[in-house]
Amino acid sequence: MDYHGRHKILDPSRISRYPLLQRRNKVRLEQLATPETARRQHIELPVLTEKSIDTIAIAIRTARSAGRAVILFTGAHLVKNGLGPLVADLVRRGLVTLVAGNGATAIHDFELALIGQTSEDVPNALGAGQFGMSREFDYLNAALQLGDSLALGFGESLGRMIRDADFRGHVLAKLNPPADAPRNFAHPQVSILAACHDCAVPMTIHVGIGTDVTDQHPSFDGRAKGGCSGRDFLIFADEVARLAGGGVVLNVGSAVTGPEVLLKAVSMAANVGTPPTGLITADLDLRPQGPARCGEDTHPYYFRDQKSVVTRIPEAFGGRGYYVQGDQKLTFVRLFQKLTESQ
Repeated sequence: MDYHGRHKILDPSRISRYPLLQRRNKVRLEQLATPETARRQHIELPVLTEKSIDTIAIAIRTARSAGRAVILFTGAHLVKNGLGPLVADLVRRGLVTLVAGNGATAIHDFELALIGQTSEDVPNALGAGQFGMSREFDYLNAALQLGDSLALGFGESLGRMIRDADFRGHVLAKLNPPADAPRNFAHPQVSILAACHDCAVPMTIHVGIGTDVTDQHPSFDGRAKGGCSGRDFLIFADEVARLAGGGVVLNVGSAVTGPEVLLKAVSMAANVGTPPTGLITADLDLRPQGPARCGEDTHPYYFRDQKSVVTRIPEAFGGRGYYVQGDQKLTFVRLFQKLTESQ
């Protein structure tokens, strides 16, 4: 990336990297949930939690039967917790019309699709200056550069890299990776990006600059990253415009990015004459639920997911918001069970 200002910048060409397969990872393919094992899992939840999940599942089924949008915004931990294959299954079943996430969501999904491992052991790598320095992150950066040149979105660019051999060939030709670097994605069946590409369902990725390990590399191109993610925001906003009449938004473990992206998108939809009236929102997270209304001098005010997703947005458009507290390895799996039990 060129810079001609008056300040000093760190020269990224000085960065040294190593193969992704040599990295110590905490999550492996055999630890991932599968739709089959998830449906057999015995889960006991508090009565009110079970009731909320049942209500949300009914709302999703009703919305899809009526052709309305169902948006799932997830933080990266859902993928790290091994639940990505369940999201992919919901996409394939037509129960989700758009999946959204932050940059880390896409990175973990990419790693699992490529080598069947993810979740770097950060304490082990950080002190040695190796955190995030796997050379295969060049694949992501090159895919975004190619996607940006074609005016594609972030998620679509990565989905094509995983599933479209011609697109991937152009990416690899640009990089000319070492002989021992993987040329193909060995495990696309566990990838949300791959499932969305196969089903023509958008997966939108909403990023900042300097927020992701891909940004640490000499191959990083901020214009490509921002351009692709900017297009994804407009794709997301268009889907929000389809929520009116009982569409559903799920926010799973995204404390800031999901709530903030949703807040701006609903404002845009309302501004152009397609407000998401009657939408149903659900927020799944670990924290206890704070009061619906509190002052700026209290800490619950700054829980953007609870304030925006559960309260402000549904109230503004005559909808309903639900908060589901608990470990997503239980609450999200239980929701998955209810959505797929009769399909």
